[in-house]
Amino acid sequence: MTEPHDGDPPPGLDLTTAEWGMWQAFRNGSTHDLRTAHPQRNDPSGPYAWGPERSVRARVVALLLLDGPAPQPGRVAALKLNGVHITGQLDLAGGTIEPYVEMKNCRFEQEVLLPETSFTTLRLVGCALPRLEGARLRTEGDLHLPRCVVEHGIRLTDAHIGTDLLLNQLVVRRDRRGLSISADGLTVGQDLQAEMIESHGELRLRGAQIGVSLSLRGAQLRNPYGRHALNAPQLTVERSLYLTAAGVANYSGGATPPYGTSNTPTRGTRIQRFECEGGIRLDDGRFGDAVDFDQARFVMENDQELSLRRIQTPELRFVGERPQRGRVILSGARVVNLVDKSVSWPGPGGLAMAGFSYECLIPVGHFPLSRRLEWVAAATPEFSRGPYEMLAQAMRSSGEDSEAREVLLAKERRRRETLPLAGKLWGYLQDWTVAYGYRPGRAAVWMAVLWAIGSVFFAHNRPEAIKPAESPHWNASLYTLDLLLPVIDLGQDGYWKPDGAVQWAAIVTIMLGWVLATTVAAGASRLLRRQ
Repeated sequence: MTEPHDGDPPPGLDLTTAEWGMWQAFRNGSTHDLRTAHPQRNDPSGPYAWGPERSVRARVVALLLLDGPAPQPGRVAALKLNGVHITGQLDLAGGTIEPYVEMKNCRFEQEVLLPETSFTTLRLVGCALPRLEGARLRTEGDLHLPRCVVEHGIRLTDAHIGTDLLLNQLVVRRDRRGLSISADGLTVGQDLQAEMIESHGELRLRGAQIGVSLSLRGAQLRNPYGRHALNAPQLTVERSLYLTAAGVANYSGGATPPYGTSNTPTRGTRIQRFECEGGIRLDDGRFGDAVDFDQARFVMENDQELSLRRIQTPELRFVGERPQRGRVILSGARVVNLVDKSVSWPGPGGLAMAGFSYECLIPVGHFPLSRRLEWVAAATPEFSRGPYEMLAQAMRSSGEDSEAREVLLAKERRRRETLPLAGKLWGYLQDWTVAYGYRPGRAAVWMAVLWAIGSVFFAHNRPEAIKPAESPHWNASLYTLDLLLPVIDLGQDGYWKPDGAVQWAAIVTIMLGWVLATTVAAGASRLLRRQ
């Protein structure tokens, strides 16, 4: 190659007209635009062939980026291409790219190889690529791939993006392993935006770390070929994960909004929901602000799951569409605020939340206690105390003590169904009399009723005195009360000797008194444990 200040290409390179224009544009930092006047012919994914007048060799592009000429005086060298066909394989593996790189509406003939390559900033906007290999890729600034079409997957395993990773409106299809995007161990300094992305295959983000937020607003994730459409266990997001709807707008002229789509679409904007065909795995994830499923739609097979096992987040917003098949797993998850709708949760057999803990319930729309109890029952096809006690604790924390008692009463009734016959009969008796102690007012009512009945009966059926000279003045009401209270002695029943029917009436009164006392004591014991 000639001296750097000369700026001429090396001898024998034999640049074409298109390549010579790219060489000069690189030196003065301008855009090399080879688009035609016919917009339909500028689509890099379209059916029209691009001739030699729009083609540059990948080896010339690599030469510019790895060992390019000096810039024109007063200029900054940069590779900016628009509407260019890059022939051959662009291989920059292991290289250090210092110039700014921006390629818009370009067509790549073969896969782009960027493993262990270092960039300042790399922008590929609206391009068509067979495949992008970028394992351990590093950028000081952004990596942008908005509106690109990638036919055989993207690999960003262990890549490190200094600021933002922008994948808005990307269309990516699976590779030979069934992966659309393989990004295990990915690190993004700020936001990862993949809004309205179309992923055909498994989007894998195992162990990825996102410095601010991860947005999949309006994304369409489809993987009918495998178990997961989004496989991201041990994902760490410092702020929020958005699996929500987005407003669909038409970004024309090649412009890309720097921060993706608007969170609040304007009037008349069509809404595109987040939709996932296949399972989602977010097990052991850590989310600093929230996990948001607003208006999300899940299409799963019976053996697939929306798995949120052991996630930790201050807020879970489960306000999407109810999954018709598959299961929602919340086992071991820890949440402060649970924002949900009654119509968002699956039915019996479709929900599991053993060990799921939350502090506050924030229902959206009508969510009565009866529906909340159905929600717990759906998660416990086999009886488990934990979900009921967690719900009661959340109710008490919100000052809803009566609702908390109803939840615990429902727990005892569910538990009763698991007991043997004797236990069931005793349970029904406790429920019928004092509602397992959660409605203690019933004991006073029953005591008053039995006292009244006993007083009338014994007033007309006075037993004989054991020692007439020592017996107290007969009082039917005190005698009945002495029989009903098994511990307190009012000095009545020991002086009288009932016989026949009166004796049986006294025995029944004593037994009922013991039943009432036992159930009240059991209820008091539960109350003390709760306090």
